Amino acid sequence: MSEKNPIVGLCQKASLLISAAQVDQCPPDEGLEVAFAGRSNAGKSSALNTLTHANLARTSKTPGRTQLLNFFALDDSRRLVDLPGYGYAKVPIPLKQHWQRHLEAYLSSRASLAGVFLMMDIRHPLTDFDRLMLDWAQASQLPIHVLMTKADKLAFGAAKNALLKVRREVQQGWGDVATLQLFSAPKRQGVDEAQMVLAQWLGLLDEEQEAFEEA
Repeated sequence: MSEKNPIVGLCQKASLLISAAQVDQCPPDEGLEVAFAGRSNAGKSSALNTLTHANLARTSKTPGRTQLLNFFALDDSRRLVDLPGYGYAKVPIPLKQHWQRHLEAYLSSRASLAGVFLMMDIRHPLTDFDRLMLDWAQASQLPIHVLMTKADKLAFGAAKNALLKVRREVQQGWGDVATLQLFSAPKRQGVDEAQMVLAQWLGLLDEEQEAFEEA
């Protein structure tokens, strides 16, 4: 699948564009970008690195490490955005408030934002932060794709049951904007499925279809 998916080659060319501490430091609001969000220690950086076949995001056993909005350029008009992890108790309150303020400002103001990947630890899904993100996506009518990360931490049957349980609740509350899947960075589970969503949001599948029709 990865050989057929144009997102893979593009991501391998990704480079850090800018790290923004606040919204007015973000790159020009044009083209398309996809953001990666998740509660601290939900496996956001690992998922981003696995999906892009690159070492874009720094991973750490210390939750709350991502403190900036990190923009990665894929080409002249497409970007990935690693958003600050949120909710880690040991982060000082002023810093936590700073993250929340600028994260909300980014999500509500970026016209180029095509969709959000939301990482949920399969063992601790639908936290307050997760629900806030889903509510925001629904209010904005922006697609949000949930990766239930660390699926390898559960037995296959338990992971499937967790997926079905969360899927029922998500469909009832946010089904018009949200989709979800199992994901494991170490096992590379769910990578192809997630990459297809990423390629679609960034308009790559449309371009591939147009090229095929022209040929």
